[in-house]
Amino acid sequence: MSLEGCITNGVHRLPLRVYYEDTDFSGLVYHTNYLKFCERARSDFMRVLGVDQNAMLNGEDRTYIVIRKMNCEFLKPARFDEVLEVETVVKPQNGVRLEMTQRVLRGEQVLFSADVMAVIVGGNGRPRRPTAAMRAALARFPS
Repeated sequence: MSLEGCITNGVHRLPLRVYYEDTDFSGLVYHTNYLKFCERARSDFMRVLGVDQNAMLNGEDRTYIVIRKMNCEFLKPARFDEVLEVETVVKPQNGVRLEMTQRVLRGEQVLFSADVMAVIVGGNGRPRRPTAAMRAALARFPS
């Protein structure tokens, strides 16, 4: 598997290791770091799809992807030095929203899950439809 993970059977998978810096005083992953793990997976999911986020941010028609809402469940703890996997599944795209489900797993065991609603925003801060390149990339992803 490459550094940015891979898409198989409609699921983007990103492996990661829990480092000491990810844990709290008890040696368990600090709760906010699950959100960071999911953010990395979303970024790498876009990279695997071929969406150039730098071009989106720095191009003539600036476009951003921002998180509008997350519903999270912290189910079981992860510990220092464990190898985890973040799974991302995108729901059918609707207008300016990009909805997905993400899970952090240790083997088959689900440790964390989140339903995520992202919104595509233009440089003026107003919601907008995805760029043609992003629509084409998402259309190739089996949702």
